[in-house]
Amino acid sequence: MSEMRIIVDGLTLNYEGLFNVKDFYMMIDRFFWEKGFDKREINNMEKVHPDGKYIELELQPYKKLSDYAKIIIRIFIRMFDVKEVEVEVDGKKVKTNQGRIEILLDGFLETDWEGRWESKPSFIFLRTIFDKFIYKTYINRHEAMLKSEVNQLKTQIKSFLNLYRYRA
Repeated sequence: MSEMRIIVDGLTLNYEGLFNVKDFYMMIDRFFWEKGFDKREINNMEKVHPDGKYIELELQPYKKLSDYAKIIIRIFIRMFDVKEVEVEVDGKKVKTNQGRIEILLDGFLETDWEGRWESKPSFIFLRTIFDKFIYKTYINRHEAMLKSEVNQLKTQIKSFLNLYRYRA
């Protein structure tokens, strides 16, 4: 069984105002495609209420760094009271969405994701020794890379949402 280490825990973003749901999804997909992540969608739910839509999305894109380690970024997005509105931009009417978004970002480092070191108790002991002393520099490098990727994603999401704040 692999070992999951929580590197980034509970990084949150909140936004209320204008945004485009489709462009938001595309921006997140593009970010992970450019960074070489494989997409994994865990949950995608949409409920229609009288005061707007409720959208819930959970993604867990991952990137295999080696045969031993991979990084996983979990994104949990909840959108409340999402309505379609028309906004005038440069004299033209544009359809967009309005609502509230809550985003939760977590980052995990998974080691021995193939389970090769779990067949015998002696291998588990050796794996612990290797992790503590031999692979330590690699693990530290992977953790730093994961933190950087999560912070870049947070910055890109904030930039995207702030674009809509000053657009109207």
